[in-house]
Amino acid sequence: MPVVSVSLMNVPGTEAAIGWAGGHCLIADRPEGRAGGMGLGFNGAQLLALAIGGCFCNDLRYIAHRRGVGIASVAVKVHLAMEGDPLIATGADMVVQCATEDGSDPAALIEEAKAGSMVGCSLPRGIPVQVSVGQG
Repeated sequence: MPVVSVSLMNVPGTEAAIGWAGGHCLIADRPEGRAGGMGLGFNGAQLLALAIGGCFCNDLRYIAHRRGVGIASVAVKVHLAMEGDPLIATGADMVVQCATEDGSDPAALIEEAKAGSMVGCSLPRGIPVQVSVGQG
């Protein structure tokens, strides 16, 4: 079974965290002035919306490559609805614009990506999240 691991740690002198996987990193923080946040990076809701849209974009490219279809452009907007206390995501709407290099209709590519997007398919099913306390 494949496993993906990421790591996060505080950014010295701030209350933000830097997260990394392999050679890639990002900053997670709260908006400036909120709970010590300095607005240095993405908040959790933004990270979740980016995961939904980013996974979809990647899967769309995988499918296009497999089918031998060139994609000229992709634009994705994700709107994440939230409510409650604690605040939880209650739904996501994604708007996809895609143009193929040969001008063919991208609808089949988009539908296949929708049906097979790891993040997009995992969230509606829910996943357990276990939290434990590490040493050191």
